[in-house]
Amino acid sequence: MDILLTTLLFSSILISTQFSTSYGQNQNCSAFAFRNNQIFATCNPLPLLNSVLHWSYHPDNHTVDLAYRHGGVPNTDWVAWGLNIDGTMMVGSQCLVAFRNSSGEIHAYTSPVSSYATQLTEGPLSFNVPRIEAEYSNNEFIIYATLQLPAGRTSFNQAWQNGAVSGQALTAHTQSGDNMRSFGSVDFANGELGGGGSSVTSRQRRRNVHGVLNAVSWGVLMPMGAVFARYLKVFKAANPAWFYIHVACQTSAYIVGVAGWGTGLKLGSDSTGIEFTTHRNIGITLFCLGTLQVFALLLRPKPDHKYRLYWNIYHHAVGYAVISLSIANVFKGFDALNGQKNWKRAYTGVIIAIGAIAVLLEAFTWFIVIKRKKTDSNKHTQNGTNGTVNPYGNGTHQQA
Repeated sequence: MDILLTTLLFSSILISTQFSTSYGQNQNCSAFAFRNNQIFATCNPLPLLNSVLHWSYHPDNHTVDLAYRHGGVPNTDWVAWGLNIDGTMMVGSQCLVAFRNSSGEIHAYTSPVSSYATQLTEGPLSFNVPRIEAEYSNNEFIIYATLQLPAGRTSFNQAWQNGAVSGQALTAHTQSGDNMRSFGSVDFANGELGGGGSSVTSRQRRRNVHGVLNAVSWGVLMPMGAVFARYLKVFKAANPAWFYIHVACQTSAYIVGVAGWGTGLKLGSDSTGIEFTTHRNIGITLFCLGTLQVFALLLRPKPDHKYRLYWNIYHHAVGYAVISLSIANVFKGFDALNGQKNWKRAYTGVIIAIGAIAVLLEAFTWFIVIKRKKTDSNKHTQNGTNGTVNPYGNGTHQQA
């Protein structure tokens, strides 16, 4: 009985807490005082980017009076909210845009988005917008508008964004984090919002896969393969195992890296207008150099061949260039995903660990090499008499 009462009490507290939280959010939303004393029948906080949508739906003429609030942004930013009639995200959105122009006034206008390369150029929407205006105060943009909704429906997909203004040009919004998840749905008749914030888009998923594949392959396996080759060969017991470990590590890195490179090409073709030129060019260079290294294995001379020295110089030079470019390009990739700071910290920790291990092994292997040379020198001295060394190397002196 006590357990039942405790369970009921806990459930009641939990339900009442969630209800009061939801009610409190709507109360704070509806209590907002607009400067023009306008009152809206419905309001809902949007799940991301510190935004709120207020509206009143008029079923008699199928119009909506709305106010879109976007807070926590400087007046050097632009903000936008839009309906996507046939799609789910940015492309196809019919947007309301606001920013501070060169004369210091807040300019509000409409802009249809037809591609990822959009610069939010002013233009008419697919539905009528009889009124649009905007204001800015207390680090918050507010766009007011009246929409003539498309006939026969009240539920639409919506998207909202913000970005920086450079001169009079509206630059692209951040390509990661909340800015890539600020979309959902709105039903103006029943006041419900849907989606937004929680789901990961297929494009974002491909970006994550691309980043993981390339960070693991080019950024981790490649340096580890070089560490194995440089330091394990010093130990006689590791010969020839070090070579097979090196080949396995670098081949795996190349195969996984090519898969990551392919996802990058696909992302580029699907993201018209979004370019990371340096990251792309380094990636293409890495693919070319990595492919050369793989084919160079087929031309690897035997250890006693006269061209083996030149092959070693080429192999080491290209190999270290690939590793340096790989690490640099992984960080370039994290800059493109500037919302993934935890990934960048984790990779930085891995590289520091590999570097620290390399430094320790460098010192240790030099110690072994110097000690081995001294030992060989002593044996060399013991095997000779009066500066004459036994050519047979069997430790016996020649007899006169």
